[in-house]
Amino acid sequence: MVKRSDRRSENKRPEKIASGIINFDKLCGGGFNRDSVNLVVGGAGSGKTIFAIQFLIGGIKAGEPGLYITFEEKKEELYRNMKEFGWDLEKLEKEKLFVFVEYTPEKVRTMLEEGGGIIENIVQKNKIKRIVIDSITSFELLFDSEIAKREAALTLFDMTREWGCISMLTLERELTETDLHSVSSTPLEFEVDGIILLYFLRENGTRQRSLEILKMRGTTHSRKVHTFEITDTGIKIQEKGVENIKRMK
Repeated sequence: MVKRSDRRSENKRPEKIASGIINFDKLCGGGFNRDSVNLVVGGAGSGKTIFAIQFLIGGIKAGEPGLYITFEEKKEELYRNMKEFGWDLEKLEKEKLFVFVEYTPEKVRTMLEEGGGIIENIVQKNKIKRIVIDSITSFELLFDSEIAKREAALTLFDMTREWGCISMLTLERELTETDLHSVSSTPLEFEVDGIILLYFLRENGTRQRSLEILKMRGTTHSRKVHTFEITDTGIKIQEKGVENIKRMK
């Protein structure tokens, strides 16, 4: 098991990297922290997978190969859907800039027990700099106790940091108007560096997508809710925000 180490100096300003999400970096001081672990939370149709792939595409454009680990998405379907945004994942895969891995949650647990295993080999061989796990929801179900979940999460996060990668996890969670911040029931939220909430709420018979940065360590970030749209080139966030969901109408 990877031991948790103190990699951050309180006096050292973290290196920022561009997210690849249009206007997102303006909301959080220039982007994600280099060695951070970030959680994207939202329900079905909220845009989690698009957000995650766009994050990897942004890295590839900056010369940072990406690894996409999924428990649920099928390769052919994902590649076909992402072409709608002009992202040719098959071409990027052939160029060794994008790696798709369909894994079972059990294999990820084995990876943790082995201290990296196949995934570490992929990261080193392909010089991976950005990792997405889509989604982490199934992985959590492997552990009976909160302590076991937390230990597994810490080990996973430490591995990605030791590899020199920034990572993004998606979590399936419906966010409602009456319980907007209902993301505290899993140990993941306490251990990650950043939490991005994606809402897909119905207002007056129409659903509206919006985003909120709930947490981002070491960064002064927007505390407002920002609407966004899914365009033919990916997610585009509106810079102007509101104080809360109820004021979006």
